[in-house]
Amino acid sequence: MTPELPRLTLYQRSGCHLCEEMRRGLAPWSGRAQLALVDVDSSPELQRRFGELVPVLAGLDGVEICRYFLDGERLQRYLAGTRTSLFQSVNESERGQ
Repeated sequence: MTPELPRLTLYQRSGCHLCEEMRRGLAPWSGRAQLALVDVDSSPELQRRFGELVPVLAGLDGVEICRYFLDGERLQRYLAGTRTSLFQSVNESERGQ
């Protein structure tokens, strides 16, 4: 059984050039992770949470991977750690643990 790709969330806003740059920078990673795009201006809660501090790339667990600029090294470490934990979960479930 092959585990699902890790999920990432890019918190962004329309008209943000840094957001556009990060989104373009994430394109080569598309085979290694699923990306959800969230417009921080879509809700007052997200506006309060992020304000002008976008873009933010976060993992499924909400951990911030990088802000403003894509940090490929941090993303690679995050994905490597996620992949390791996903494989451990699959192996444990196959063994009935």
